[in-house]
Amino acid sequence: MTAPMLNERDLDFMLYEFFDTESLNKRERYQDHDRHTFNEVINTAKVIAEKHFLPIRQKLDIHQPTFDGKEISLIPELKPAIDAVIESGLASATADYEFSGMQLPPIVASVAGAYLSIAGGNSMGYTALTNANANLLQAHGSNELIEKWVRPMRDGRFAGTMAMTEPGAGSGLADLSTSAVKTDDGNYRISGSKIFISGGDHTLNENIVHLVLARVKGAPKGIKGISLFVVPKYLVNDDGSLGKDNEVALSGLFHKMGGRAQTSTALSFGEQEGSVGYLVGEENHGLKYMFHMMNEARVMVGTSGAVFGLAGYNYSLDYARNRPQGRLPSCKDPLSPMVNIIEHADVKRMLLAQKSYTEGALALVLYGSQLSDDEHTAPTKEEREQAHLLLDFLTPIIKTWPSEYGPKANDLAIQVLGGHGYINEHPVEMFYRDNRLNPIHEGTTCIQSLDLLARKVPMNNLKGYIATLTEVNKTIALASKYDELTPYAEQLKSAVSTLKHTTNTLLTAMGEKNIDLVLANSVKYLEFFGHVTIAWIWLKQAMIAKTALSKAQHENEQHFYQGKLQAMKYFFKFELPKVEHWSKILSELDSTTHDMQDAWF
Repeated sequence: MTAPMLNERDLDFMLYEFFDTESLNKRERYQDHDRHTFNEVINTAKVIAEKHFLPIRQKLDIHQPTFDGKEISLIPELKPAIDAVIESGLASATADYEFSGMQLPPIVASVAGAYLSIAGGNSMGYTALTNANANLLQAHGSNELIEKWVRPMRDGRFAGTMAMTEPGAGSGLADLSTSAVKTDDGNYRISGSKIFISGGDHTLNENIVHLVLARVKGAPKGIKGISLFVVPKYLVNDDGSLGKDNEVALSGLFHKMGGRAQTSTALSFGEQEGSVGYLVGEENHGLKYMFHMMNEARVMVGTSGAVFGLAGYNYSLDYARNRPQGRLPSCKDPLSPMVNIIEHADVKRMLLAQKSYTEGALALVLYGSQLSDDEHTAPTKEEREQAHLLLDFLTPIIKTWPSEYGPKANDLAIQVLGGHGYINEHPVEMFYRDNRLNPIHEGTTCIQSLDLLARKVPMNNLKGYIATLTEVNKTIALASKYDELTPYAEQLKSAVSTLKHTTNTLLTAMGEKNIDLVLANSVKYLEFFGHVTIAWIWLKQAMIAKTALSKAQHENEQHFYQGKLQAMKYFFKFELPKVEHWSKILSELDSTTHDMQDAWF
């Protein structure tokens, strides 16, 4: 059974109707590009995905990386597939020409990467993390670090990682204990252990450049005493050739439920003399620098959640259109032909839910990609500042909502296929397993919800919060001019009012009551805000679809826009009403979870 990886018509809608990506070529950075080059890059990614990754997708899932105590083994087909991505330029698609990049807009690179992710699973993490590592160093590293480490990463010779989590600290970075001791040559010796390091060791590249959080001797306790270091697997000589081993040892390899194409490792640094580390920026400012990569990774994680959700949706949709089974309840003739299951109302419900989750999530993560571009390349200072403000505020939602609702879509895709969805002859169960990591890594759902409610909302006198709701209200005002969309605009207006009331209640309570109690249900606040955000995104899509539908001449185009409107209606009728219940729990400071005692379980 061959199903499309992505709906190409929807990608065109997102890029050229929803985001007007063609207008980006007016910016100096993208003046060499146009719609044709954008589509050529996306098609190149699709071809590589189909030629190199789809044939080995199941093999990557079944044959996890192994470690014999000395080195890691990967299936041999993976390296030529990764090399094809590097040789095409897609591994550094957004980088400067000067650094072997194509200077593509992030939104176009994100769409191209979606094909590679669906076909190659999280094997794309090897190149994605390398790119993010290089981006951080270009933003915060010295010229010497950039020349020595960024160039070979951009060229595909070296890979890159981020090494934060420790066995005893987990997500609590304030408690990390990896140490750094300054040496006479001005560099540092790094000692300690890190776990869950994606791509921490492998044989796909000549060298691996780890960005390691560590604490310099005598540094303040907590997050204020964290510094960031470049710690390569192998040292590099002045002529660029590889030098000696740098005491970065693989101490363990984790075997995962999904996402098996990319290694997940435990690393030990400096067990003898200490691994040589090169300071990035200033001492004790490491977490600030690392957030550059973390925030980029959070948008990538949200994108992964959306993309794997879309993959499952497209597969289950194709299956439902081609799988005959049963008859409608109104049909009493057992001799009548069976209908394809897409005719059954509950299958339509599950497909509509998937469509509303995944196409809403895709629009959201692409919006995040566009904001990340706008904060650097938008024409005016005001536009750049506004983009930064919105992206900074929305990052917890961009990371989390697709990560939570992508797997929900995958779960429904399995259900659409029934028993066939639960076996690995079909990929939907794999999409679910691959996607299930996304609510966990780069900040769990709870961590993101605490960041949103306790930090992002109140910071700078609610500036980001107000800016976001201002954008939502602009859409409500525009949608109110469409007769058919007015009820939905009014519904979203009411949800925003409820959100504002709930937020005011919680912010007041944070200053007056037990902060642990106020934040006990923060995950529901993030889900609440996420639903409002996705409803906003869908209302924006609906306005475009409504206008285009009135002009569409061809039946296929009419059907496409009608599908957009129907998915919007589904989200507003089946999902958005949930915010009233969440508001009640939050506003009343419901203590059910807070009051639960260990001994009562």
